[in-house]
Formats: sequence, structure tokens, C-alpha cells
Amino acid sequence: MTVKILTGNIWNSKAQTIVNTVNCEGVMGAGIALECRLRYPTMFERYKELCDKKLLSPGLLWLYKSEHRWILNFPTKTSWKLPSKEEYLELGLEKFVSTFDSKNIQSIAFPLLGASHGGITEKRSIEIMMQYLEPLNLHIEIYKYDSKAQDDLFDEVKKLLLKHESEIEYLSKETKIQKQYLETLIEGIKFNSSLCQINQLISLKGIGPATLEKLFAYKDNSSQKASQPMLDF
Repeated sequence: MTVKILTGNIWNSKAQTIVNTVNCEGVMGAGIALECRLRYPTMFERYKELCDKKLLSPGLLWLYKSEHRWILNFPTKTSWKLPSKEEYLELGLEKFVSTFDSKNIQSIAFPLLGASHGGITEKRSIEIMMQYLEPLNLHIEIYKYDSKAQDDLFDEVKKLLLKHESEIEYLSKETKIQKQYLETLIEGIKFNSSLCQINQLISLKGIGPATLEKLFAYKDNSSQKASQPMLDF
């Protein structure tokens, strides 16, 4: 099978498994790692535990299985403050090559390992990845990040916030988010045309991962209520 190099949003992939690039300090504060933190809060808590116990390091991969998708956590740096190293990519890829079959990974989507926040150039990241991935008999996608690609969860959150934008007091109570930050989110979503993905909301002044976690918890709770069947008494 051939490796497909795509430009877009990795979360639009139909692959069984998504690769999440992580550090070994328990911090998921930006990029794909932040999205994983928001989409899979239980996974994030377990990841922090592994890091606290020093059980995650370059060359060790951790596969998290949710009901609908698997996440392969791939360390590309030791500390979130430090750059990635090519040797960390190679250690992780060697591990992946030797274990993907036994883990029953049938298709997988990678971001550019060590690029962006990691500091490795896009060209070099692809070279290293192709060296290990191209020979495999596996459906593989490598995503070049497109900041303008569609994000289904951003659209859901936008719809939910704008639905109650005139009810800030109610929304603040339901989300447990202070009114000033809700107003910042709503203003950014309405008037900042460059925002089209969940991870980009972190760029708004005063908005951090904790605020987005509360927003996601509210979204998930609203979705669960909407999906519950009506009872006929």
C-alpha cells in the first residue's frame, strides 16, 4: 500500500487510528495534543498519570482505544518547552513498525511528526517518516496541517454558543465559564474569520485549555440530552 500525503485537518480522516504527538511531562496545551485533550478527557487524565510515573518516553508508544476511534500517543519531545529530536521520531517509528500488526492497527493517520511546535522542518519530517512507513502493508495518511480546513467540532461549538449568546447569565451558569470569557469566545467566533478550528480558540485573550475543557463538557452534555429519547407517559 502507498502512503498518502494530504493537506487538511487530520480529524477529517476516516482512519481507524489517529497519531497524537506528545511530550513526556503531561502537558497537552497546543495543536493536535490540545484537541486530543478536549476530545478525549479520560485519555488525557491517564496520560498525565503515565507521565507522573515516568512511564512515557521517546520510543514508547501508548495506544488509547475509545469507542469510535483509537489514539496512538507518540512522544516527539521530552519536555513541552524543548524542541523535538530526529532520534525521538526514529525511536517511535521503529516501535510502531514492530508493533502495529500485533496491536491490530488497520489504518492510521499521522501529523507531521516533530514539525510545527517541535521545530523539525516539514521536509525532514516527511523524509524520516517515509523511510519507516513506506515499506509497510498498511493504509497510512500523513497530514500537512491546513489552518483553514473545516473542523466539525468547531461548527458544533459555534452553533451552541451563538444559540445562547443573548443569555450570557444562563450560559455562564451551565458552562461554569465566567461571563467575560464567554463574551470573548462569542466575539471571536462571530467576528474573527481566521478562526475555524477548535485548537485556534486558544489564541483568544484569556482563553486557556481549562476554559475549553468546560466548553467541551457542556457541549457533550447538551449532545447527550438531545440524543435521549422522549418518554411517552
